[in-house]
Amino acid sequence: MICSSIVNLGIYNGKMKKLFLLIIIPFLSFGQQLITENMIFDGQEREYILYVPSSYDATSEFPLLFSFHGGSGYAEDFIYTNDMRPIADTANFIAIYPQGAIDPDGGTTSWIHKAPTDHDDIFFIEAIINSLNENYVIDQNRIYACGYSEGAIFSYELGCRLNHKIAAFVAVSGSMLADYYRNDIYDWGPCAPIHPTAMMLIPGTNDDNPHSSYDGFSYYDLPLYMSVDEITSYWSSYNNTDINPILSELPNINNSDGSNVERYSWLNGDACVTVEELKIINGGHDWPGSFGNMDINASAEIWNFVSKYNTDGLINCNLSSSPESSIIYKNLITTIDVLGRKTNTHKGFQLYIYDDGSVEKKYLIK
Repeated sequence: MICSSIVNLGIYNGKMKKLFLLIIIPFLSFGQQLITENMIFDGQEREYILYVPSSYDATSEFPLLFSFHGGSGYAEDFIYTNDMRPIADTANFIAIYPQGAIDPDGGTTSWIHKAPTDHDDIFFIEAIINSLNENYVIDQNRIYACGYSEGAIFSYELGCRLNHKIAAFVAVSGSMLADYYRNDIYDWGPCAPIHPTAMMLIPGTNDDNPHSSYDGFSYYDLPLYMSVDEITSYWSSYNNTDINPILSELPNINNSDGSNVERYSWLNGDACVTVEELKIINGGHDWPGSFGNMDINASAEIWNFVSKYNTDGLINCNLSSSPESSIIYKNLITTIDVLGRKTNTHKGFQLYIYDDGSVEKKYLIK
């Protein structure tokens, strides 16, 4: 069955947004399927791909997870980079892969820069949410976002400017816009979240792209993209977390990728939220688990992180006994071989010694 309708989205920034929907609705039940849907938004035909797990039956609310491709990318390709389908099948959420519009200034797909038009894709995503809410049973308190490269930058924008809808988000290999960029170039105003917002970033320390550099990027003395330290400082301060993060070094299970991972967790935020960094040491413009670092799977890390939260904070948060604050973190002190010699070879039998006194025996294959 095919139906279409015109929806008045209201007035944003003094402009009326009109939306024409062309929605393809399965006649009987929702199965395990990919659905491509189209809409006319702000005078342009826009598209997004929807994955509905076979467990969906419209009797219970399902969370949403948006995944945003990078600049010049395409949703149909990004599905295979950030493949949330097997996770959605078991975790029971709907995965959405929106398609960025062609930037008339550069001729490639983009989420941020739409010169010389005045498109703002924040409202495109809100339109998708509104549409899905009409056709599916959605948990409005559990809508999440993640993205890669420019899609990561856009995920930050959703956390800043669509915060009343977004419960938590993750940015992979992409930075947050500095105030100069946001205020003086786009006239968006400062980042303005309204609820405790859990967020995670997955940056590479050797990423040489200006919009995802670990140390940030400025044009002469004009700051354009924030550094990782500035980003974590902003969100940990906003969420009122502990000042100092807990560090845990993750096992370097793949010795051929040239990188390893450290996890930094800022705990005990308002409503039990956490700010987290998965630091890919020597990593580049990676999507861990698909290309670049192979010690972690970014897709699994994303869902494991965001799924704990709703727009009220940590689900079932007990401020007097937060599950986050009860986690025991351990730090790797040294690695030795079976003869007790300190080693950095990352192959054969090794003993991992942690600061809590525990020891793990591993056999690593190079």
